[in-house]
Amino acid sequence: MLEVLTEQLLLFCISIVANGLSAMAGGGAGLLQFPALLFLGLAFSTALATHKVASVALGVGATMRHLREKRLDLRFALFILFFGLPGVILGAMLILFVPDDLAKATLGLLTISLGLYSWRSPTLGMAQVIKQHRMRDWVIGGVVLFLIGVLNGSITSGTGLFVTVWLVVWFGLDYQRAVAYTLILVGLVWNGVGAITLAAQTVVKWEWVIPLVIGALAGGYLGAHLSIAKGSALVKRCFEVVTILVGISLLI
Repeated sequence: MLEVLTEQLLLFCISIVANGLSAMAGGGAGLLQFPALLFLGLAFSTALATHKVASVALGVGATMRHLREKRLDLRFALFILFFGLPGVILGAMLILFVPDDLAKATLGLLTISLGLYSWRSPTLGMAQVIKQHRMRDWVIGGVVLFLIGVLNGSITSGTGLFVTVWLVVWFGLDYQRAVAYTLILVGLVWNGVGAITLAAQTVVKWEWVIPLVIGALAGGYLGAHLSIAKGSALVKRCFEVVTILVGISLLI
């Protein structure tokens, strides 16, 4: 009995830290949570499905806080979902049949480059930039969101960070607003669809989901609160640190 309680407490602590950082940075909960599930003895596919199911709670916790600010554009949110969700479903269907070592190494290098790029661009994402997009720009933006969706469905760590930086670089959002879109749409909807797709194909460690979900709800809310209270400067710095750590984690 004591061993079970210790295990549940450990899962809760891992979840609240991982999801709190993720809610501040706009992604990266899998940096701690997914490797921890592997370390505790789950098979890759089971750990992936369990992490995906639990990570939906991050979106719920962050959504509860961000919706109070009423800063999101419904049409833009639907645009992100329209292009991203088909990619998520495709990625979740493919990952269980495709070796992921090369994909993780490539994603790791790209993720590190995101953090370094943001660090080398001091003004990036510090304020919203109004951009006049033509139809071609919207199509390019949507195609990239689709490709990120494929990664989100197939690779567990760091893909929310790609959405965050893409919203900043291509669409001109500041980091604080971009993180809000990422946590609500990626954390809640994309991850929810990915979790359902994976759970239909492989085993989920349901007895571990409860402490992970409680930790994700608390961490998601607290991280979102801090990102709103402290502004884009803190969010940007957290984004840079988490992207580099996620990238290193994927490489090793």
